[in-house]
Amino acid sequence: MQHKHPADDSSLTDPALAGLRSQLATQENVLCTLTVDLDSQLRFATGLLALTDRRLLARGPGGPDAEWASWPTVDAAGKGLPGLSLRHFDHAGVGTLELHQGGIRLAGWRFTLGANVQALRLVRLFVQQQAAQGLAEPPPADEVALCPECDLPLPPDSEECPACARELHTPPSTWVLLRLWRFAHPYRHQLLAGFLLTLASTAATLVPPYLTIPLMDDVLIPFQNGQQIEPWKVGALLGGLLGAALLGWALNWARTYLLALVSERIGADLRTATFDHLLELSLDYFGGKRTGDLMSRIGSETDRICVFLSLHALDFATDVLMIVMTAVILFSINPWLAVVTLLPLPFIAWMIHVVRDKLRTGFEKIDRVWSDVTNVLADTIPGIRVVKAFAQEKREAQRFREVNQHNLAVNDKLNKTWSLFTPTVSLLTEVGLLVVWAFGIWLVSRQQITVGVLTAFIAYIGRFYGRLDSMSRIVSVTQKAAAGAKRIFDILDHVSNVPETANPVAIGKLEGRIDMKNLGFRYGNRSVIRGLDLQIRPGEMIGLVGHSGSGKSTLVNLICRFYDVSDGSIQVDGTDIRRFGVADYRRHIGLVLQEPFLFFGTIAENIAYGKPGATRAEIVAAARAAHAHEFILRLPQGYDSLVGERGQGLSGGERQRISIARALLIDPRILILDEATSSVDTETEKEIQRALDNLVQGRTTIAIAHRLSTLRKADRLVVMDRGQVVEVGPHDELMAKQGAYWRLYEAQARQVDNEEGGQEDQERRIAMATSQLAHTAQHAGNT
Repeated sequence: MQHKHPADDSSLTDPALAGLRSQLATQENVLCTLTVDLDSQLRFATGLLALTDRRLLARGPGGPDAEWASWPTVDAAGKGLPGLSLRHFDHAGVGTLELHQGGIRLAGWRFTLGANVQALRLVRLFVQQQAAQGLAEPPPADEVALCPECDLPLPPDSEECPACARELHTPPSTWVLLRLWRFAHPYRHQLLAGFLLTLASTAATLVPPYLTIPLMDDVLIPFQNGQQIEPWKVGALLGGLLGAALLGWALNWARTYLLALVSERIGADLRTATFDHLLELSLDYFGGKRTGDLMSRIGSETDRICVFLSLHALDFATDVLMIVMTAVILFSINPWLAVVTLLPLPFIAWMIHVVRDKLRTGFEKIDRVWSDVTNVLADTIPGIRVVKAFAQEKREAQRFREVNQHNLAVNDKLNKTWSLFTPTVSLLTEVGLLVVWAFGIWLVSRQQITVGVLTAFIAYIGRFYGRLDSMSRIVSVTQKAAAGAKRIFDILDHVSNVPETANPVAIGKLEGRIDMKNLGFRYGNRSVIRGLDLQIRPGEMIGLVGHSGSGKSTLVNLICRFYDVSDGSIQVDGTDIRRFGVADYRRHIGLVLQEPFLFFGTIAENIAYGKPGATRAEIVAAARAAHAHEFILRLPQGYDSLVGERGQGLSGGERQRISIARALLIDPRILILDEATSSVDTETEKEIQRALDNLVQGRTTIAIAHRLSTLRKADRLVVMDRGQVVEVGPHDELMAKQGAYWRLYEAQARQVDNEEGGQEDQERRIAMATSQLAHTAQHAGNT
C-alpha cells in the first residue's frame, strides 16, 4: 500500500470527507475510508470510518458536525495491539463492522451492502496492519473472501472479482470461429462438396480473361491491320466465353444453394445447443444475467453467425482461391509484370491487420451496448402494467433513448475507422492498376509482351484487386461473427454448479423422508446456512418460520436442488440427492410459489405443464381438487381459454389455484409451499387453503409462511435464524417455551392489533367528520 500524506490525498477533497482532514495528526497516513449509511437503529444516517497507519477514526451519524472517536491500532513503537480485531458479517441485506479487543466489543457500525466491497477492503488492510506484527490472524472465510488471482476482497453474493472481470471481457479472437467446426462436423460431406464447387466455379471465372489473349492477338489486331479472319475461330472464342459464363453461373448457383442450406442448419444447431445448455445451468447463473442479454445472444448473435457462414465465409473462400489462382496465372504469363501487380499487397495486408484489431474491440463493445438496448425492452414490456400504474412512460422512454444514443455513439466511433479503411484500400488498388498499365505499356513498347497479354493482365488484375477489396470488407463481418461466437461460447463454456451425476441412482417409489446433516451453503462469499441438522418424516408437514433473510427460501432451494450444498448433505430416503438424476429427482417434487408463473397458452396446457401427456380427465380432476374448476368453466372457452403472458387476465388467486392444480397433477411425494397464500385476500386465501388441504394429504410438505396463523396445521414448526435452526416443535409447545417462535408470534399479533386498531380509529374519525359535515349543512340550511 502506497502511504500518502493527507495533504496529498486528493480523496479528502470530497465534501463528505472534508472533516477528516482536521482530525489527522502530522504525517498520519489514511489507508482506507468507508462511508456508513445506517445508525444503530437501522435508520438511514451518514457516518464515516477511516483507517490510518496509527488508529481507527469514526464519525458518528449526523453529518460533518457529528463527534469523532478514535481507537489506536498500533502502540507508540508502531507495533500492533494484542487482541485487537475488526470483524465483518452481514445479514438480511445489512453489513456490520465490529471492533473488539480481548473479547470486549469496543464499537460497531452498520451499512447497506452497497458499501460492502469497500468495507471488505478496510478489513483486509486492518488485518494486514495487525498481521505485520504477528498479532492477528486472517478472519474466517465467511467474513472476508479474497480473489485468488489479485488478493482483493470479493463483492457479496459473487465469485467474480471486479478487477479481474475486466480481464475476462477481453476482445474476441478471430480464432474463436474455428470452434464452430464442432457444429459443422456433421455436415462435412456437404461442406467438401461446396468447396469443390467453389474451386470449379472460380476456375470457370478465370477462363474468359485467358481467352482475351488470342481474341486480341489473333482476331482483333490482325483484323484491324486488314488481314482476313476465319469465322470459325471467332465463333470458337466467343463460344468459349459464353460456355465459361454459363458454367460459372451453374456452379455458383449450386454451391451457394448447398452452402446456404448447410449454414442454416449449423445456425439452428447452434441455437438449439445454446438453449439446451442454458436450461441445464443452475439458478445462480441466471441471477447474474439479464433476460435481454441472453435473448440477444441466442437470437441475433446466432443469426449473425449464420449470415457469416452462408454468405461471407463463402465469399472469403472464393476470394482466397481467386487470388491464389490468379497469381499463378499471372506469373505463368509474365513474372515481372506479376511482381509489379503484387506491389500493393503488403500495404493492404498491413492495413487489414491494424484495422482488424480495432474492429475486434469495437464490435465486442457494440454487442454489449446492444444488449443494453435489448435489456431495456425486456424490462419495460413485461412490466408495462407497473410503468403505466406509476406514470413512468416518459422515464422509460428517456432510458431507452439514452441507451439507444449510446449505441449510436459507439457505432459512429467504429464507422470512422471503417469509412477511412475501405476507400484507402480502393485507392491502393487503383494506384496498383495504374502502375501495371504504365509498366505494361513500357513492355509492349519494347515488344516484350503483346497487346493481348497486357489486356489479359488487366482483366486478371481487375479480378485480383476486386477480390482484395472484397477481402478487406469481409474483415468487418468476420470480426462481428467472432464477437457473436465469443458471446455464444461464453454460455456453452459455463459449467453448471448443479452437475449431473455420472451414474445416477434410479428412483423407485419415494417415501419422502428427508435428512439434513451438518448442512452448509454459501452465496458467493457469504455464508447463508451453517451446521443445520433436521430430519423430516415421510408424510409430515413442516412449517418454516423466521425473519426475512434467515435462510428459509435457501433451504427450500437446496431441497429442490436448485443449488448444491457447500457442506454436509441432504438425503431423501437415505440417499444423497446428488446421486439422483436432476430431472428424475425433481419430478417427485411439487412447487407452489408465492408468485405463480403461467406461460402463454391455454389453461389446460398450464395445468399439464409438468405432465404434458395428461388426459383431459386428469386435468379436470386436478383442477377440481385445487378448487379451480368452477372459475375455469366461467371463462369463455373453459379449459381452452388462452392465458396471457405471465398469467395476464387472471386474478392472483386464480393463478395460484392453477399452479396448485399443476402441482397436484404430477402427484409429488415432496411438496414445497413458498408463501402460497401471502398475496391474496381473506376469501381467496380460504379457497386456496382448502385446495392446499387436498394437496398436502399423504405428502411430505415443507411450507414457508410469514403469517404464522396459516401454519397451525403443521405437525412441527422449524424456527430459523441466520441460517441455523434455533427451535423445533409444535405450535403449543413452542409458545409455552416463550423463545424465538413466541417472540415472532407476539410481534405479529401486536402488528395485527395495531393495524385493526388503526383501521377502527380511521373509521371513527371518518364517522365524526361525516357527522360534523351534516351538522354544518343543517345549520346553514336553518340560517
